[in-house]
Amino acid sequence: MLDKNKQIWFIGIKGTGMASLALLLNDLGYNVAGSDIEKYTFTQTPLAEAGIKVTKFAANNIKDTGQVIVKGNAFKDDNIEVNTCQEKNLSWQSYPDTVEEIIKLHTSIGVSGTHGKTSTTGLLAQVLKTAAPTSYLIGDGEGKGVKDSRFFAYEADEYRRHFLAYHPDYQIMTNIDFDHPDYFKDQADYTAAFQTAADQTQKGLFVWGADERLQKLHTNAHKYTYGFNRNDDFQAVDIRRSTAGSSFSVLHHGEKIGQFSIHLYGDHNILNATAVIAVAYTENIPLAAIQKGLLTYKGAKRRFSEKDLGGFSIIDDYAHHPTEMRATIQATRQKFPDKNLVVVFQPHTFTRTKKYANEFIDILCGVDKAYITPIYASARESSGAISSEDLVAKIPNAEVIDLDNIADLTKVKDCVIVFMGAGDIQKYEAAFEKLL
Repeated sequence: MLDKNKQIWFIGIKGTGMASLALLLNDLGYNVAGSDIEKYTFTQTPLAEAGIKVTKFAANNIKDTGQVIVKGNAFKDDNIEVNTCQEKNLSWQSYPDTVEEIIKLHTSIGVSGTHGKTSTTGLLAQVLKTAAPTSYLIGDGEGKGVKDSRFFAYEADEYRRHFLAYHPDYQIMTNIDFDHPDYFKDQADYTAAFQTAADQTQKGLFVWGADERLQKLHTNAHKYTYGFNRNDDFQAVDIRRSTAGSSFSVLHHGEKIGQFSIHLYGDHNILNATAVIAVAYTENIPLAAIQKGLLTYKGAKRRFSEKDLGGFSIIDDYAHHPTEMRATIQATRQKFPDKNLVVVFQPHTFTRTKKYANEFIDILCGVDKAYITPIYASARESSGAISSEDLVAKIPNAEVIDLDNIADLTKVKDCVIVFMGAGDIQKYEAAFEKLL
């Protein structure tokens, strides 16, 4: 249990979820510190700015008394600090268990789903904090704790069923496209995890109405649908898309709630915003606060992050699943309708690449030029029966790219370049930018 009289020690503090949680607890007055790998990660900058001590893994970081130890989900018995805890017979608590403690103290809203969790949680936090004190955890490494918060918005990750530690008041479920084939057996197993999460939701479950699997979920909480269809409880209508973003109105059972604008692109972000509006409306958030919160949201890290450099428009995006890739491509074409579209895609894990190979090929056949990096091999799997060359062989106007031939990217002209991936694709982006 969290205790302000003890140090909260994070094993793996630089993970995106762990860093967010460390920042939140630090804001709430806890004594926070932790350890991780020495390699630089983008999450360590806000930790340093908050004055949170981060050190490398070492046995002497683990004390016999005076600590509450929070262990990152990725770390097993071969980690020196986990091993030290076992040798000293010291207990730890998981990231999800710690988040559940915070959930119990607030009106809590979790955001789950295969795609859109981070962006939707960011939108939700922005809207809620415009109206009332709000703490939040976002999967891009952003966490904020506000004393005496009314709301707590958080991202609920389904991997290894971590989100089943949570019992929120409300939950948004964006979709249930099968993912994480290295852990879940099949679509039925994956859907069953979301059914359990729905069972644990206390007051209201908000689901995308066009997802048939979400439609079939049952819950003792009140269930609402959102989307573009007339039979949705919350329907987005009168949609207008431009290079500046999107505007639309939302109807609740046919009656207009209001008109809204977002500086975001693609239909998926209109759906994310509609889900947020539905939750805020249910919690009686004033219309003006909802409108202001949506309009001032600038986006999450690595979710359609834009920059202009050396005459190139560059997009950095976390997309690594076919649904996410399609959404990012649609958003790019909305923002840059007159430019050629070049995609640099890093397949993420061999199991996912093999599972969705045909879809990846189909998607990348639809862009003007595709570059595919070597497959990102995670700690869970270092090899597999598929390669990037296998994908390129079936895609016209595509080639494999690595750090050795990254200069090929400088030859493309009058285009927007989208770097897509959830691994270490940013090393390719950094190398390209260095050339520019």
